[in-house]
Amino acid sequence: MTDARTEAFVTELMSRMTLEEKVGQTIQADIASIKPEDLATYPLGSILAGGSSGPNGDDRTGAQAWVDLARAFRAAAAQRPGAKIPLIYGIDAVHGHNNIIGATLFPHNIGLGAARDPDLIRRIGQATAVEVAVTGADWTFGPTLAVPRDDRWGRAYEGYAEHPEVAQSYAGPMTLGLQGPLSADGPLGAGHIAGSAKHFLADGGTAGGQDQGDFRGTERELIDVHLSGYTQAIDAGVLSIMASFSSWNGAKHSGNETILTDVLRGPLGFDGFVVSDWNAHGQLPGCTNESCALAFNAGIDMFMAPDSWKPLYESTLAQVRSGEIPMARLDEAVRRILRVKVKTGLFEDQRPLEGRLGELGSPAHRALAREAVRKSLVLLKNEGVLPIRANARVLVAGTAADDIGQAAGGWTISWQGTGNKNSDFPNSQSIWAGVEEAVRAGGGTATLSADGAFTEKPDVAIVVFGETPYAEFQGDVETLDFLPTEPLETLKRLKAAGIPTVSVFLSGRPMWTNPEINASDAFVAAWLPGTEGGGVADVLVADASGQPRHDFTGKLSFSWPKDAKGVPLNVGQPGYDPQFAYGYGLSYARPATVAALSEESGVVGAAGSLDRYFVDGRFIAPWGLALRDAGGEVRLGLETSGASPRGGVSVRPADGVAQESARTLTFGANGGDALISGGAVDLTRQSNGEMAISFRYRVGAAPQAPVFLTSGAGAVDITALLTGGVGEWREAKVRLSCLAQAGANLSAVDQPWGLRTAAPFAITVENVRLAPNNGDAVCPSA
Repeated sequence: MTDARTEAFVTELMSRMTLEEKVGQTIQADIASIKPEDLATYPLGSILAGGSSGPNGDDRTGAQAWVDLARAFRAAAAQRPGAKIPLIYGIDAVHGHNNIIGATLFPHNIGLGAARDPDLIRRIGQATAVEVAVTGADWTFGPTLAVPRDDRWGRAYEGYAEHPEVAQSYAGPMTLGLQGPLSADGPLGAGHIAGSAKHFLADGGTAGGQDQGDFRGTERELIDVHLSGYTQAIDAGVLSIMASFSSWNGAKHSGNETILTDVLRGPLGFDGFVVSDWNAHGQLPGCTNESCALAFNAGIDMFMAPDSWKPLYESTLAQVRSGEIPMARLDEAVRRILRVKVKTGLFEDQRPLEGRLGELGSPAHRALAREAVRKSLVLLKNEGVLPIRANARVLVAGTAADDIGQAAGGWTISWQGTGNKNSDFPNSQSIWAGVEEAVRAGGGTATLSADGAFTEKPDVAIVVFGETPYAEFQGDVETLDFLPTEPLETLKRLKAAGIPTVSVFLSGRPMWTNPEINASDAFVAAWLPGTEGGGVADVLVADASGQPRHDFTGKLSFSWPKDAKGVPLNVGQPGYDPQFAYGYGLSYARPATVAALSEESGVVGAAGSLDRYFVDGRFIAPWGLALRDAGGEVRLGLETSGASPRGGVSVRPADGVAQESARTLTFGANGGDALISGGAVDLTRQSNGEMAISFRYRVGAAPQAPVFLTSGAGAVDITALLTGGVGEWREAKVRLSCLAQAGANLSAVDQPWGLRTAAPFAITVENVRLAPNNGDAVCPSA
C-alpha cells in the first residue's frame, strides 16, 4: 500500500502537527451531529453520513445538496490554521450509492453471491465508486465480507454466501472496482474511492443470529470460515478495515488487541487504518461512548463516534497527555490515517467527477444493475410455466410487485429502508413495470392487481411477495417461517381458478416457504434486486418466438431450509439436510421436477415479538394490555364501552388506518396507567442502535395533567408532544436510550410501552412498535 514518497510526505507533515491535530485525526463525526463551523474548534479528521443522515437533516434531499454538504465541510477544513489536513468523508454505499435519490441500486450481496460472477462484482464496484465520487464522498464502508452462518441474523443479506469461497472470489474484484489498483506513482484514479472491508471479524458467526453478538467457536473455524475474503481484499490494497461490533468467545473485537493488531498487522500484513463501527467502543468494559482508551490501544485507529465525538475528542486528548494512550500509539494511528488520505488523493483535491449528477443512475449503470438482477435470480421450481409467452395475458399480483422500495430492501435511502415510495427512485423500474414493458413489447397484455382479482381470466399470474425492508436490529428473527398469509391465499385462489402461477419471492435470506412453493407452478428466489425490476422480466418473459431471452444462471449461495426452525444450516456441516442445497438452481436448459414439499414447519406456537407490540389491531404475543387505576389495582385491558371504572382507565376498539386497528384509552378523574406488558426481553442492542418506541396517536381530550410515556421504571414527560392538534393523527417516536436514561432497565423489559397520567385524558393509539431513528426520534425531558 505504501511507498517511500508517501512515507516521507507523512513524516514531514506529522512533524508540524500539534497534539490536538493528531488526536482530531482519530475522531469521526456523523453529519447529523456536526456542522462545518465546528471544525474551526475541533480539528477532526473525518465525517460520515450514517444511515438516515442527510444534508440539513433531510435524507431525501436532492443530489446537489449532498455535493454542497461535501464542499462546505472541505472548505471549513481548509480554513483551519496549522497543518491543514483534509477530511476523509465516508458513507455506506453497500448496494450502490444507496443514500442518494436517483442513484443506481444494485442487488444486495445475497443476490450477487448467487450470481457467482467476480467480474460483475468488479464492474459494480467501479460504478458505485463513480456515483459516490459524484456527490463528493471519498470512502465507502464496503465490501462486506461477512459469512452469515445463521439466517435469522438481520444482516444475512449483506453477506455473499454461507461459505467463504464466494467472498474470497469477490473481495479482490470489489476492492479493485472501488479503488482501482494502488500505485507508488500517485493516488487513486478519477472515479475511484477508498474501500473498507468489514466487519472484522466473524460478524456472520453471531450465535443465534443475534446482531452484535458472539461467535462461539475455535480459532481454526475463525480462520477457515470467517477470515473470509480479508486476505484477498488486503492483497488488492483495501485502504481501511472496519472492526466488528461482535465478539469472539465473549471478547469484543473492538478491544481485542490480538485480532486488531497481532493478526491484522502481522500475518495479514495490513498497513491501512482500522475504523470502529458506530459507537462500538462504548460497549467495551470500562468504556463509554465518550471515553475508551482500551479500544484505541487495542488497535482502533479511528473512532466512529457519530454523536459522541466532542467528549470523545476531549477524553482521548486527555488520555494521551496522561500517558494512558502512549504517544507512540497515537503517532502510529495518525500515520496510517494520513497514509490513506494521501493514497486517496485528498491532498491534491482533484475531483473531476464531483457535481456531474448525470452519472447518477446513468444508462450504463442501470444496464449493469439489470444484468446483475438477471444473474442473481435462482429458479427453485418450474413445472413448465416459464418462460411466459410474450403475447400472453399476464396478471401481476402482490403488493410488492409495484414497490421498488421493497425490492431494494434495507440500507435504501434510510437505514432500515422503510418509508420509501416509487417516486423516491427516479429513472428506476419496479418488477411490475418491467413485466408490463416486456409483455406489451411482445404483443401481450399485462394487468396489475395487488390482491389478484381479475375480470378477464389471464393465461398466467405472477405473484410478487416477500419480506419488507429491514436492517440490523429490526431484521433479527426467531424463526425462518414466512408469516404473512395473503400471498398464499392469493396463490391458492388463482390455482383454484385454473391459472398457472409464478411466485417471485423477495427476501434477505432463505425462508421456509413450502406452502407457497407447493401452491406455485414456478418459484423464483429474487432476493433484494434493487431498482432495476426489468431484470426479472428479462428472464421470466420469452421473446416473440417463445424462446427465453435470458436463462436462469443463479445458484443458491445459502442453503434453503426444509423447516422453519431457523437453526444454522450450512453446507458441509454434520447432518446437512436442506430443502434445496447450496449451489442449487434450475434453468431452462437444465429443468427438474420438484415433488410436493412437507408443510410441517417444525415450529410449535408463535414466536414472541421483540419489536412489535400492538399492530393491525392486535397485541402480538407475548404482549397484552393491562390497566392500572390510581389505587394500584391492575386489570386486563378488556374493551369496555362505559365510563372509566372508579375514575380510572378504560379501553375500547377504534378505527385507525383500518377498521378497529386502534384502541382508545380514556383516563378518568383520577388517571392511571395503560401498560403493554408480557415476558421480559432484552432491548440493550436496540438501544445501542438508537432504536425508538414508536406509536401512532390521536388525542381525543387534551391532558389535564402531565402525561408520561413509560417503559418499566423509566418515564419521560411527553405532554408537549400531545398538546395541540386534538383530533389529528400523529406519530411519536421516543428513543430507547432516552427511556434508559430515565430509569428503564433495557436488559429486562417486561413492559415496553405505557402511558400514565393523574387526571382526565383520552387518546387513541395504534401501531406500537420499535422503529429506526431516521432523525425523527426525540428525547423529551425525563
